[in-house]
Amino acid sequence: MRTQWWKEAVVYQIYPRSFMDSNGDGIGDIKGITSKLDYLKELGIDVVWLSPVYQSPNDDNGYDISDYRNIMDEFGTMEDWEEMLAGMHERGIKLMMDLVVNHTSDEHAWFIESRKSKDNPYRDYYIWRPGHEGEEPNNWESVFSGSAWKYDEATNEYFLHLFSKKQPDLNWESPVLRKEIYEMMKFWLDKGIDGFRMDVINFISKVEGLPSAPAQTGKKYASGHEYFMNGPKIHDYLQEMNREVLSKYDIMTVGEMPGVTPQEGILYTGDDRQELNMVFQFEHMDIDGGPGGKWDLIPFNLVKLKNILTKWQVNLHGKGWNSLYWNNHDQPRVVSRFGNDEEYRELSAKMLATCLHMMEGTPYIYQGEELGMTNVKFPSIEDYKDIETLNMYKEKTEQLGENPEKLMASIYAKGRDNARTPMQWNSSEHGGFTTGTPWLTVNPNFTEINADSAIGDKKSVFHYYKRLIQLRKENQIMVYGKYEILLEDHPHIYAYLRRYQDELWLVATNFSSSEQEFEVELDETWDDYTLIISNYDSIDEKENPVSFTLRPWEARVYKLK
Repeated sequence: MRTQWWKEAVVYQIYPRSFMDSNGDGIGDIKGITSKLDYLKELGIDVVWLSPVYQSPNDDNGYDISDYRNIMDEFGTMEDWEEMLAGMHERGIKLMMDLVVNHTSDEHAWFIESRKSKDNPYRDYYIWRPGHEGEEPNNWESVFSGSAWKYDEATNEYFLHLFSKKQPDLNWESPVLRKEIYEMMKFWLDKGIDGFRMDVINFISKVEGLPSAPAQTGKKYASGHEYFMNGPKIHDYLQEMNREVLSKYDIMTVGEMPGVTPQEGILYTGDDRQELNMVFQFEHMDIDGGPGGKWDLIPFNLVKLKNILTKWQVNLHGKGWNSLYWNNHDQPRVVSRFGNDEEYRELSAKMLATCLHMMEGTPYIYQGEELGMTNVKFPSIEDYKDIETLNMYKEKTEQLGENPEKLMASIYAKGRDNARTPMQWNSSEHGGFTTGTPWLTVNPNFTEINADSAIGDKKSVFHYYKRLIQLRKENQIMVYGKYEILLEDHPHIYAYLRRYQDELWLVATNFSSSEQEFEVELDETWDDYTLIISNYDSIDEKENPVSFTLRPWEARVYKLK
């Protein structure tokens, strides 16, 4: 297996709107990020993934870009951005920018031209179609509810938007458009960035003819994902992008790819494929959603989680590369989701971190995860800002007559604003995020959970993450070791081995609030063993490493040889 810097890196995701506000307008900004670079250096991370800071009308919090080469006014200026990049590089931190090229904003100059007439030179940059029997061109549903098509009177045609109505999809069939995108990527790489996280990149190739999806009972629109996820030309496009741009720089790339399988993951990330370094897969993010999708809550099932993560660990070993994550700007807080955010918040946050960081792949930490930040329960739907959440609530209450209380329970569990409440820096007003009124209310538990108190407490979640990151830098087995699942059917224990050269590590974690008896039989023999890390203080050093009692939310990692 080839060693690579991006395999050995630990990434920290910053959602700029919610990270740190430097000017009191209630919105996080670039100068705010720069002011906290020493905090990131202290944590020990290697790479920052920065969610979009490009010019945008902010219909979908910056994922609707109106100018790829300029900085959003709310976030600052290009000079602020350059100062931030220099500050990162001075501290040995690399910067990975978000690349959003499945769609633009409808306020992008390309789209403004495109909608003027059918023969406009930019018409082909987007996906336009005439209506079908007085209705939309097909029955595809937008990810954000409703039709994925919007009628435009000027030319009597519809444009495709898989997301918001203000996010028209780009037409990757156009070679001229692709060239424009590659030039834009070079613009940022030549400024010195160190890679791209590619937003829904496996959506860019659509099936020819854009056929309607099989109808769903009682619904006008249906998910057309089989016609745009991992589409027919996706590998052609990514290999062309690699040839034209990516291969010319020493950078890190990760593709956000809903609906990708391990076999497809190997095609996207294999060394011999010349496409991307790694993918974000979503299978483990869907395990608490029922047949009705994300908002249809079902209980957490550890065996199901183990099966999914094991499948990815085993299938990609030596063939592709995993990205490891529990959280991001689109997902609820993991300590509330898979842990216990009340009586065992710190222990379960540390356990979850151990379970993930000991696997093979590049770990991603989402801002606040290293503090054990939790989900939030705002009293009213009026307190929420996320377009996906608001559209869902409106559609389900107004059109489908669903119970608002039940919907609020789903939002408390799965809403994207759980991840977007501002970073909790200290116990002062608004958690030290802003001197003004925050764009989204800070989680009221900031007085207890904040960076200042975590840094001052050597037993905090922050210091535990710092230790895990340091261990990864010192032990190649954490990066490259082969993974082997243990006790795969146990409903509460997640345990596995890592093997690398002559080393053998054992990872044992308890996903429950009760004691669990851990016992395994291994073929190996060992003379001695070392406890590498644990989230409990008191452990009998002489305790048998393959037979012991795991306390609530306990994690232990032993080096056996």
